[in-house]
Amino acid sequence: MKHKIGLSIMLSALVIAGGCVKKDAKVPVSGENVKSVEAPIVNTEGESIGEVSFVEAKDGVTITIDAEGFTPGIKAVHIHETGVCKPPDFKSAGGHFNPKQKEHGFDNPKGFHLGDLPNIEVDAEGKLSAQLTTAELTLKSGAENSILDDDGSALVIHENADDYKTNPAGNAGDRIACAAIMRE
Repeated sequence: MKHKIGLSIMLSALVIAGGCVKKDAKVPVSGENVKSVEAPIVNTEGESIGEVSFVEAKDGVTITIDAEGFTPGIKAVHIHETGVCKPPDFKSAGGHFNPKQKEHGFDNPKGFHLGDLPNIEVDAEGKLSAQLTTAELTLKSGAENSILDDDGSALVIHENADDYKTNPAGNAGDRIACAAIMRE
């Protein structure tokens, strides 16, 4: 009898605890906490034009960018070293995130910066919807390649495509949009 009562109490506790989880809650299958951060993207006038999110998983950090108000075409996107986005030129974001002191570009034999990312495409309506995954970055505090260090980082979109070889920024042109990435 004692055994049946203990089992009933335990099952009741599980049912009650199960009811506390939101119906649409996302729980990682591995049971590990998924680290993520979101930030608004601002243009050279300081207006919010979209959002970027960073989600860390086993294969790296996935960056999802949704924004509008651009001229169509191929644009460079980089992670910069400081989480400050002061319009109109976003120079406050500093240089590319480069903790290993490499040169710029995927095609540069001396480099690439950890903040170098593949080019993205803005559609004919000026909308940008892109998803990139990089194993080079982390959201884990204290790691050399963490973009969530003490002063944060910034995602910067440039007016032109990155040529993947010219130091320091791939001839990507002016900085036209920025999102400050900071710890919560």
